[in-house]
Amino acid sequence: MDNWDLLTDSLKEFHITLTNEQFHQFQNYYELMIEWNSFMNLTAITEMDEVIMKHFVDSVSLIQAVPDLAKKGYSLIDIGTGAGFPGIPLKIVFPDLKITLLDSLNKRIKFLNQVILDLSLNNISALHGRAEDLAQQKEYREHYDFCVSRAVANLATLSEYCLPFVKIGGRFVSYKSGECDEEVQDAKSSVFLLGGKVKDVTKFELGDAKRSFIAIEKVAGTSKKYPRKAGVPSKTPLK
Repeated sequence: MDNWDLLTDSLKEFHITLTNEQFHQFQNYYELMIEWNSFMNLTAITEMDEVIMKHFVDSVSLIQAVPDLAKKGYSLIDIGTGAGFPGIPLKIVFPDLKITLLDSLNKRIKFLNQVILDLSLNNISALHGRAEDLAQQKEYREHYDFCVSRAVANLATLSEYCLPFVKIGGRFVSYKSGECDEEVQDAKSSVFLLGGKVKDVTKFELGDAKRSFIAIEKVAGTSKKYPRKAGVPSKTPLK
């Protein structure tokens, strides 16, 4: 099997068929990432098959937790996007999504802006900043239909970073690996404190990897005191 057949065949399992343009966008994205990765740390995963499964397909697998993701006009913010995961693969596959990519490292933002330019992506922007700071700004707070994150942090900490960005009725969806039932249980009170409610957990396998999505619905406004100052949510998660 050709490496790129792995991408098209895997996405077909989600009932997604790529256009030629989308297919070439993924190829260009991969080439850019490998090129930039030679002089800055974007990802430890560089083998094509692994990038396809662990980055591209994993990012797009969000469709399993949010079946109506292709609906026109949805806005989505990707917190701690790094090399652009899951935001850029989601934008390629669902071009009607309005996407904001947020990362705290400016050199990653330069890479993301180059990707956006080279792939001719519209209605997507890359922001340099910390979630704790941007979530307190009027133009971003409770502004998005969805907040997503593949960042590695416990659910209570991630919820404090992410839920303030979500409008009431919207959802924060956390990408997780392996079992997460205990983590969900432990985070329920902090999620409630932030105006959220755990809606459902979607478990699935991607190749050999066990993956989960934790979907949290925003049911009430988040108190202005959250998120706390930079660094605090990760050092002392809410109980």
